[in-house]
Amino acid sequence: MKNIILLITVLFLCACSSSKNSGDKWVGKSKQNLIKSWGTPIRTFDNTTDGEILVYADQVYEKDKDHDSRMAGPLYWNYIYIYVNKAGKIVSFRNEKQNYPPQSIDSDKLAGMNLLTVK
Repeated sequence: MKNIILLITVLFLCACSSSKNSGDKWVGKSKQNLIKSWGTPIRTFDNTTDGEILVYADQVYEKDKDHDSRMAGPLYWNYIYIYVNKAGKIVSFRNEKQNYPPQSIDSDKLAGMNLLTVK
């Protein structure tokens, strides 16, 4: 019985540790390795003299709690912005949840925000 409790505790701790932000492990790695693993980004922006910004996005639908229908409920986008320096190394990332699609991202505003911090 003690072994089962110990096993459940270990599995729970492993599951919690793997739920950390997926961008953490990519800081310092190469852009090519990220693209091999995650695929081509939805959008790429020139980040003036700092390098470039790779944008990955997932569209998420929430089921309407009041109705039991098969129609999609409200939607939003989960964005991951990966900042890559001129040498091709990932220097930071940030996550964002928005209601607008990737085609609506303003590249001038995004590059001008100087968001080279992990958020």
